[in-house]
Amino acid sequence: MLRPSEVESNVTKHVFVTGGVTSSLGKGITASSLGRLLEARGLRVTLQKLDPYINVDPGTMNPFEHGEVFVTDDGGETDLDLGHYERFTGVHLSRDSNVTTGSIYQSVIRKERRGDYLGATVQVIPHITNEIKARVRKLDRDDVDVVITEVGGTVGDIEGLPFLEAIRQIRKDVGAENTCYIHVTLVPYLETSEELKTKPTQHSVAELRSRGILPEVIVVRSDRPLDESARRKISLFCDVEPDAVINALNVGDIYEVPLAMEAAGLDAVVCRELGLETEPPDMDAWRTMVQRGKDAKRPVTIGLVGKYVDLPDAYLSVVESLRHSASANGANLEIRWIPAEEVDGLLAPSHLDGLDGILVPGGFGIRGVEGKIEAIRHARENGVPFLGLCLGLQCAVIEFSRNVLGHRGAHSTEFDPTTTDPVIDLMEDQADVEDLGGTMRLGIYPAKLMPGTRTQRLYGEEVIYERHRHRWEVNNRYRTELEAAGLVFAGKSPDDRLVEIIEMPTHPYFIATQFHPEFKSRPDNPHPLFSGFVAAALERREASRDTDTAHVETHAKTPH
Repeated sequence: MLRPSEVESNVTKHVFVTGGVTSSLGKGITASSLGRLLEARGLRVTLQKLDPYINVDPGTMNPFEHGEVFVTDDGGETDLDLGHYERFTGVHLSRDSNVTTGSIYQSVIRKERRGDYLGATVQVIPHITNEIKARVRKLDRDDVDVVITEVGGTVGDIEGLPFLEAIRQIRKDVGAENTCYIHVTLVPYLETSEELKTKPTQHSVAELRSRGILPEVIVVRSDRPLDESARRKISLFCDVEPDAVINALNVGDIYEVPLAMEAAGLDAVVCRELGLETEPPDMDAWRTMVQRGKDAKRPVTIGLVGKYVDLPDAYLSVVESLRHSASANGANLEIRWIPAEEVDGLLAPSHLDGLDGILVPGGFGIRGVEGKIEAIRHARENGVPFLGLCLGLQCAVIEFSRNVLGHRGAHSTEFDPTTTDPVIDLMEDQADVEDLGGTMRLGIYPAKLMPGTRTQRLYGEEVIYERHRHRWEVNNRYRTELEAAGLVFAGKSPDDRLVEIIEMPTHPYFIATQFHPEFKSRPDNPHPLFSGFVAAALERREASRDTDTAHVETHAKTPH
């Protein structure tokens, strides 16, 4: 079969995913699943998120407001849905894949100040909408067959109107045969009448049509199968083909969604609407991966010690990375969410006892830091497998300096600028910079691995490339002392100037990184540091079980 790029030179197809009735219906998972299915048909795909909020990017937003900040290779601080896009498709996205109202207005105002508009009155139409269209069309490339663009928010929200107008205009720009609109809605079930109600979907589609967008596909979320009567109603009143009403039932695992969407025919309908002729999707490997997760039975409990544990989305990529590795190791994962503020003090034993592994993720600000340090001390002293990420590495160096080197006042100058032992500090060329945003290491950087270390064995590489989002570094003045006491710098920048990875070879598993490995883990390709961590946690749990069994058997044989 021919790819579209072979049929019609330089023509990129566009799929737009909007949502209605309510938020959090799964537009991002729908877009990601479609991307997976189109890839399985041999098509080259990229994805994009249009976010209506006025922040320029989520980099300065409270995780309780927005969840995690997902970092791309080129240092873009982006919406967490880009994490779903990458995990489902394996595509490495860029900052161009996240567009916000703030970034659009910022760009337009800069152009106006430069005189780019030649003194014209700057308006939402055409200037704002043209900027949005330019961002979408920026992803039109010779190596891309289909661009999938998710429009954040809900149809009817006032802040989303310029985005809807822009994607309406794109159909006029590129041709109806090169665009497809998907609308994700909810069909609720009313217990009193014992029926699924399609009216909210009808109203939502009517609102979208009033903006000039006529969806070809409607993805219906429901907690039970859509009956034929409801499907016919939606088809009739929303003016779509019956097979274009795709029922997206709730599933237990988000990685099952592409399989459910394939069974419902989503990719087939989209290909029909776009005039794409391909082979059926080859989802065998993905299906095997999903089944492996279902079959995983070996229990393992990981304690995640963080500041934002009341909102698990703040650590979404970390949790998904643990799930990927648990599945690959045949483990049934249980995450114990541990508030870092409660670990420092009398409550520490109740939080930390009985864990098979301890993970300390990244974060900013002093709240909870002492609890993270205490959790790391517990892991180091009791042989509990430990994985530290970003701030987790910095806290591990502080803990080691305090309790092994004896520097009781050791700290990071981020939290205590007057500390007598600044084992974590800004580099000298950063110290006098007023705009700290300019000093942050963002995006992908190389690291040279020390031969023979556990880290190097896990990666199987000499040089790795990982994504960063941090400002403070291990202070080089303490490196000799730390190494002499048994802390190994398993990864450093190629010029040896920056510490990237630490480990303790005498510990069952004690590794921490300045970077965020969670951003590169995939369900069908787990990150090696997470896989090694979960494997070590399983080994600890099973060794503990064997010890307990031996103790019980010995006790039973002892005469009383």
